[in-house]
Amino acid sequence: MDAEALHEKLSSLSSALDERSRRLVFAAEAKSLGWGGIEMVHTATGMARSTIARGMTELASNPVETSRIRREGGGRRKIDSKDATLLLDLERLVGPGARGDPESPLRWTCKSVRVLSRELGSRGHAVSYPVVARLLAESGYSLQGNRKTKEGGGHPDRNAQFEHISAMVMAQQRKGQPVISVDTKKKELVGDFRNGGREWRPAGMPVKVRVHDFIIKSKGRAIPYGIYDLTRNAGWVSVGVDHDTAEFAVGSIRRWWQRMGRPAYPHARSLLITADGGGSNGASSRLWKWELQRFADRTGLTIKVCHFPPGTSKWNRIEHMLFSFITQNRRGKPLTSLAVIVSLIAATRTAEGLRVRAELDAGKYPEGRKISDEEMAGINLHPDRFHGEWNYSILPRRRRNRAIIN
Repeated sequence: MDAEALHEKLSSLSSALDERSRRLVFAAEAKSLGWGGIEMVHTATGMARSTIARGMTELASNPVETSRIRREGGGRRKIDSKDATLLLDLERLVGPGARGDPESPLRWTCKSVRVLSRELGSRGHAVSYPVVARLLAESGYSLQGNRKTKEGGGHPDRNAQFEHISAMVMAQQRKGQPVISVDTKKKELVGDFRNGGREWRPAGMPVKVRVHDFIIKSKGRAIPYGIYDLTRNAGWVSVGVDHDTAEFAVGSIRRWWQRMGRPAYPHARSLLITADGGGSNGASSRLWKWELQRFADRTGLTIKVCHFPPGTSKWNRIEHMLFSFITQNRRGKPLTSLAVIVSLIAATRTAEGLRVRAELDAGKYPEGRKISDEEMAGINLHPDRFHGEWNYSILPRRRRNRAIIN
């Protein structure tokens, strides 16, 4: 066999073999070639003659040792085993105490392995940034952002309120009555602004957006108010353009009832609403209760409300079951117009069957509207015995046909 043919044969095998297997295969080939085989394999593959000879010795042993590729202690030594102070200096740079130390040169750059590599180099350590990344991982470090876990002073009845809400929801569902979770999603600037996330596009053709996020007065902001049906896994979002008030919030609930709620629950006698404790649907908002009373009067529904305790808005089901999927659906897409925002919301789907409807609400909802004591006294409000400020019912003041909405 000539050298070129031998090279082609062994090269085709080399990529599929580990170090030890390659040594044994090449040694077996050299042995099969007879006198001069070691030299021929060396010429064809570049493997050291001593390595080929060692492979032939291993083949001659009985049995062939199979538990190790390299002999014990073989291979390149890790840099941290040769540099005794490397890990100590790295720990000083990234340790929690160093970040607040005014003497540390890396108070705000310790997350960059390239900067760490340069700083270690200035301290006499020849180490590349991939090695720094490996050492950090081996030492239990990872890239981390801030995590929202501190909710402030917890209310002593926090868990009891969660249990109360759960019991109310299950009781309402057992009766076949509707249960919704409501909230206002984060307000969005309308225009060609950057929207976080990425989407598939032709290579080198990203969507061009504005550098600065200053409001475009002619386009304004979008205010999405969401209603999530806990039983049917369906959502409704009203996209407002004026102010996030209680009048807007209840108006959104009324639109949901007209478009989705009443067709799905034609025999409903009551509606349970779970909501945050603050904002446009806050527990202390007089206007929220006043508008709910008007809604109850128009529909004939008994409106039951359960508010989450202060500082626990993340437990509201709408956040996880509706808003999170809307955010995922529009990642990387600039919200250039109200029509685009509405269509992106309405296009939200999940494998679990979530479907969403959305509608633009161009109505005016001025801020600062006050409800007098006399008007409050006219609300047919029935606080629950357990935390009536969080849990209450509003009954219709006059029985009317539930089909009457206007």
